[in-house]
Amino acid sequence: MLTQTKGTGTINLNEVEDLDGISVVRGGGGQRGWNGILYKQGLSGKNAGSQNLSINVATVPPGAVAYAHIHDGFEVMLYILQGKVKHTYGENLSKEVINEAGDFIYIKPGVPHEVFNIGD
Repeated sequence: MLTQTKGTGTINLNEVEDLDGISVVRGGGGQRGWNGILYKQGLSGKNAGSQNLSINVATVPPGAVAYAHIHDGFEVMLYILQGKVKHTYGENLSKEVINEAGDFIYIKPGVPHEVFNIGD
């Protein structure tokens, strides 16, 4: 079964194994595009019943941008595997943080942010 939420691409609900209390997506799941970025499916409220958290694998190519957006009603955690990214965030995207491989990032619901790959 497939589901699609406006602007987020298709999510294959059949890729999630519901193991009665634990949900598993093997190998990161299928890939989908959103906001110019390629994502592996991951887990969220759309496919695993999470109420407030979304975790995915995102590939931001060198020089690419995930344009300004807001996660409404859910939070996001990120882990940088390689490279370097710049997040502009907050009101009018007036704040900035640089992250690189090994960094964890937590984004609260409703925080406007934009992501730039500034690495090679």
